[in-house]
Amino acid sequence: MLGSDILDLPFFDEAHRAFARRLAAWARETVPPLVDHHDVDGSCRRLVAALGEAGFLAACVPGDQGGLREGLDVRTLCIARATLGYVDGLADFAFAMQGLGTGPISLFGTAEQKAACCPSVRSGHAIAAFALSEPDAGSDVAAMTTSATRVGAHYRLDGLKTWISNGGIADCYVVFARTGEAPGARGLSAFIVPADTPGLAIAERIDVIAPHPLATLKFDNCLVPAGAMLGKPGDGFRIAMATLDVFRSTVAAAALGMGNRALAEATARAVKRQMFGAPLADLQLTQASLADSVAELEAASLLIFRAAYAKDQGKPRITKEAAVAKMVATENAQKVIDRAIQVFGGLGVKKGEKVEELYRDIRALRIYEGATEVQKIVIARAHLAEHAAAAEGGKR
Repeated sequence: MLGSDILDLPFFDEAHRAFARRLAAWARETVPPLVDHHDVDGSCRRLVAALGEAGFLAACVPGDQGGLREGLDVRTLCIARATLGYVDGLADFAFAMQGLGTGPISLFGTAEQKAACCPSVRSGHAIAAFALSEPDAGSDVAAMTTSATRVGAHYRLDGLKTWISNGGIADCYVVFARTGEAPGARGLSAFIVPADTPGLAIAERIDVIAPHPLATLKFDNCLVPAGAMLGKPGDGFRIAMATLDVFRSTVAAAALGMGNRALAEATARAVKRQMFGAPLADLQLTQASLADSVAELEAASLLIFRAAYAKDQGKPRITKEAAVAKMVATENAQKVIDRAIQVFGGLGVKKGEKVEELYRDIRALRIYEGATEVQKIVIARAHLAEHAAAAEGGKR
């Protein structure tokens, strides 16, 4: 959970602190009975319904659709993911995908499009998904080949999407496809596609080390009305990047929650476990391990909420700040969780132990919404652009 040392910072207002307290109390009591890791589809449906009923999914939609604030408040989204990630990875996933799945609609949809999708997502009566990745187009979005061809008053979608979270259980997908207005990224568009649209099928369910609903989608002569397009033809890349600009910081927050839980588990174990006639926590090597973890998580916290605060204060793009936060938080959380397993010893790799579960949960966060290596490219390019701009300014 997020401690008062973080929540008392001037990044937050009292509404943020109240939200954090209420969600933490609710999650501790409500989430564990809803989760069965052998039934991830059912668990996610139960979690989405419960989050909606409790009112927490209001953080995932804008104010004109019953949201908590006028726009998507990134600090609230990060608080939610850090809190839910601490309790259970599937709970974090269920919340996050309601936000990401409708993010393009919240940010770029018409009043009619938002009214058709957001209320049911906010209430937990519908499950959302974001369909961007393809077999040969993950971080390189410009390599996308799924096509959207104009046919009268409709667009015909053809192609494959893969690694789609909530694939197979979603009620509605935001799908990105090539409409061809220009080469590369400039020729992409985004569409709202209900799951029961003819021509849309689940080609494969994908099993991963930390199970959650994941699938490959196949589009074969899938017709959607032209009015299902978000924005204008060719706006797809801009819509996708702006959405990720909001939600990339929240991935870092989920990692922070998982890292904080691992540190709590490791600390309790170190204090309790006896070794060489004294608690494991008395050994300097154990203390060094705990100190490293504390420092890494606190550094990640500040980077996450710096990025979130900047976005909420109206900065148009936080590409670099979000990339730094995601890279540092996910990499640091992986280290913290690995150290926690070392503190547990052999018990740490026993199936069913929380630290073992966290070890599986954290690994994907270093990949999705831009792998660490991609974040490094983003950060370096932003840094070089800033350097070039400063040098040019110095010549004037």
